[in-house]
Amino acid sequence: MADNFSRRMFLAQGMAASAATTVALGNQVESSSVGLSRPVRIGVIGVGARGMYLLRLLLGLGAEIPAICDLRGERLALASKLIAEAREGREPATYGENPFEYRRLLGRDDIEAVLVATPMQWHAVMSIDALRAGKHVLSEVSAAVTLQECWDLVNAVEETGKIYMLAENCCFWENVMMVLNMVRQGIFGDLTFAECGYVHDCRAIAFHPDGSLTWRGELARDYRGNLYPTHSLGPVAQWLGINRGDRMVTLVAAETKHAGMRHFVEKRFPPESPARQVKFRAADSTTVLIRTAKGALIDLRYDVKSARPHPTTVYYALQGTTASYDSRINGIWIEGRSPGYQWQPLETYRADFEDPLWRRHRAVAEKTGHAGGDFFVLQQFLDSVLQGSPSPIDVYDAAAWSAIMPLSELSLNEGGRVVEIPDFTRGKWESRI
Repeated sequence: MADNFSRRMFLAQGMAASAATTVALGNQVESSSVGLSRPVRIGVIGVGARGMYLLRLLLGLGAEIPAICDLRGERLALASKLIAEAREGREPATYGENPFEYRRLLGRDDIEAVLVATPMQWHAVMSIDALRAGKHVLSEVSAAVTLQECWDLVNAVEETGKIYMLAENCCFWENVMMVLNMVRQGIFGDLTFAECGYVHDCRAIAFHPDGSLTWRGELARDYRGNLYPTHSLGPVAQWLGINRGDRMVTLVAAETKHAGMRHFVEKRFPPESPARQVKFRAADSTTVLIRTAKGALIDLRYDVKSARPHPTTVYYALQGTTASYDSRINGIWIEGRSPGYQWQPLETYRADFEDPLWRRHRAVAEKTGHAGGDFFVLQQFLDSVLQGSPSPIDVYDAAAWSAIMPLSELSLNEGGRVVEIPDFTRGKWESRI
């Protein structure tokens, strides 16, 4: 699949970190503060904005970076300088002469794990190559774009025994982890419904200034359906115990007409711009309804083409027989605890239900991006590598969540047909914890 992608696809930068979070990097995170027993030797594939941000955090956590890979010489130079400054002048080996030179990095004996921070269309092929080269993998989201890639990832992990973790930072947000703690303690009772969405005006980052497409734009041109499911689905899947006592069994998708992107392009780009010639397959908004084996329903929305402000790009809601939560008002109601039928701030219950990881690492996590989620993604991955412990977001999670993209497209292509969701655990979901 990767051979079909353009050089520009690989060159495109990852999602930019905000200026506010960029300040709180590197030397503000100490490896001693997170209890790492030794440096983990990590190769970084992709040092665009997102890869560079995570590279800074890895250095601050005490990781060794023997080698990096990117096709842009200026990005390699910038990352090399950063690593040398942090490691007493020792520069990393660099790779980037062609799109597949990352495989030379994977052949190095001084690398035990890799971070894949390239455009989404490369995540699966690079992760599979890394696993089969004997490396542990931390992959940016989503894990894959096709159903076959999802299965190939699962097979690679099962055959190699290496650790794979999806870097889904939203799963480590404080409110998300607090609700998960409540679920585990039975506060919500029997879970019946969850609602979530990634609603983020991304039209401007679908194009380069000259009107050509970024990797996000190419994704929307080439595919339809929910093209970025894990930020929204990940947390509610964990709340519902997906792949750990329950599983997603069917989905059906529906979409709006195409209007938002067309309006944006006509307003932003002149008639001769290549942006005017693009025909996007992905609609303005897509909704996917997912049923689980235990009878819960998930309402999953994806919209990156509608004009709207976004104080946050995601939202979550959870309904059980004894409690209800909605992130859009940061409100919770608990039967027998909340006064009458009145929402209470989730913060009301921090003392009782704060996640232990947040209690231990709050001072460090709050200095990092994505509301502290970036710190926990890296800390948890490094801990899994060092301890040989299970990945908190493993390949079965990555495959199930990422499969929503191709399966939602299949449902849309067939007129809204109900589509079965594969069991990537091969029957182990009922006994896994």
